[in-house]
Amino acid sequence: MLERRPPQPVPPTALADGSEADDVPFGALQPCVAIRDWLLSEGARLPQADDLLAGLAERLNRIGVPIDRASTAIDTLHSEYSGIGRVWTREAGSTVRLFPHGEVSERAYHESPFFTVHESGEWLLLDLTRAGEDPYSIVPELRAAGYTHYVVAPLFFTNGTRNGITFATRSPEGFRDEDIAILRFVMPALAAVMEMRLVNKQLDHVLRIYVGDEPHRAILSGDIRRGQVKRIRSAILFADMRDYTRISADMTPEEAVDLLNVFFDCLVPPIEREGGEVLKYLGDGLLAIFREPGDDLGGAAKGALTAAESALAALDEANALHLFSVPVTAGIALHHGEAAYGNVGSGQRLDFTVIGRDVNLASRLSRLNRLLGEPLLMSKPFVDFLWGDPEHCGEHQLDGFDEPMAVYKPKAKAAVLERLRA
Repeated sequence: MLERRPPQPVPPTALADGSEADDVPFGALQPCVAIRDWLLSEGARLPQADDLLAGLAERLNRIGVPIDRASTAIDTLHSEYSGIGRVWTREAGSTVRLFPHGEVSERAYHESPFFTVHESGEWLLLDLTRAGEDPYSIVPELRAAGYTHYVVAPLFFTNGTRNGITFATRSPEGFRDEDIAILRFVMPALAAVMEMRLVNKQLDHVLRIYVGDEPHRAILSGDIRRGQVKRIRSAILFADMRDYTRISADMTPEEAVDLLNVFFDCLVPPIEREGGEVLKYLGDGLLAIFREPGDDLGGAAKGALTAAESALAALDEANALHLFSVPVTAGIALHHGEAAYGNVGSGQRLDFTVIGRDVNLASRLSRLNRLLGEPLLMSKPFVDFLWGDPEHCGEHQLDGFDEPMAVYKPKAKAAVLERLRA
């Protein structure tokens, strides 16, 4: 939605230099300072961003600034949308709108008053009672709702993003000069608080995208030293696409990315539904773990098996719907054991992952999927946690391990798996 730019000189009207207090009417300075202090203290810690906008509007109304509608448009770093808009009104409270990536949001932005104030660096004051050509599509909507005056102010963040806030009133007098002076006084504090909140939210979201849910919580809680690991017991899942090199040989890089995205759309949601954590994307494959929930041994293995079977079923459905240019199959290996979970790396470049003998064994087991022609294989330590009677596929030597490993496939799903192999 809002345009992301590198840090650049900011127009003087966007900076706080202390002169904002000069135009605040006599007797209003102390209440204005109280609002600014609220923004920088309690407001900064509010659990929901909606409460910040609502709280500001309510406090401005208490000191005589007639706010009937307030909205913000904030650029954000998110994989699914480019910006987030919030609107507060007296009658409806707060609502949220997400702006998806793409041309539609970009066009809407360039036709909005936010683009105007970002280009000029100046506040935009619109008298909605004056008839004439409406410069922005929102003006007729505001006028029809009974608003008389509309103010749009730019909010420039230190990371180079350009954001904005609006205020509208139904007061017959509109916003007076002293009202605008009060808004200008509190605006620098509001911008600082909104940026702090946004940065924390973006850090939380981006970390979760790239390292997973549990690792991102560990990192934010302070687990960032090299060698800082803990032992966990879990089910371990390795999955990869069969014949990826051949399938993608004649594809453009963009087509190969699309292929992998559809493939992972089949695998990842079932893993996450069953409580698994995808720790690594390994080219055309992935590594995931399912932690044992306390002393409830067996829950992790059951969840991992359910996820694997659901992923293969989703892949089968995607093939039936022709979501791939050619039929795509996968190999999934399941093992259960212990791993070191934490930070590995060098210098200032670390990786949050799992390592250890059992992780290596699961990786070697996954190589048997192709050799045995089976989409889903399980180790003996894994099936020891399962009810039922899986089908024995023999004992096999795994690279790097002295003792052969007994390998199984889920007997109850034999008919489905035969169809997947076809």
